[in-house]
Amino acid sequence: MQQNGVARVSRGPVLLDARAGERFRGEVEPVDPRAGHIPGATSAPTADNLDGRGRFLDPETLRARFARLGAVPDSRVVVYCGSGVTAAHEVAALASIGVEAALYAGSWSQWSADPGRAVATGA
Repeated sequence: MQQNGVARVSRGPVLLDARAGERFRGEVEPVDPRAGHIPGATSAPTADNLDGRGRFLDPETLRARFARLGAVPDSRVVVYCGSGVTAAHEVAALASIGVEAALYAGSWSQWSADPGRAVATGA
């Protein structure tokens, strides 16, 4: 998925931000030029997909988690993070429960570097 496609998705289907909540809210930004998230995105930290041993939660728990976020089978889902790495983990978690998701590989690093792109902060 490219940056312009993400701009369109941010006005419609489910857009998940896989970064930690404090980065999503714009409280900290250790890497990129601006803090916050893509407008319309929902916070979905990848760490919340894991149990205490660092393994994926059971499928029922993952299904319930993602359903609360609007990501269900047959929905259009796009996932991003800082640079695409953590989002790939989220895409794998979604695939494990039958939800197909696109990865915005440029992620927040690409989005935030473009001063013409809107940025949201807070929850």
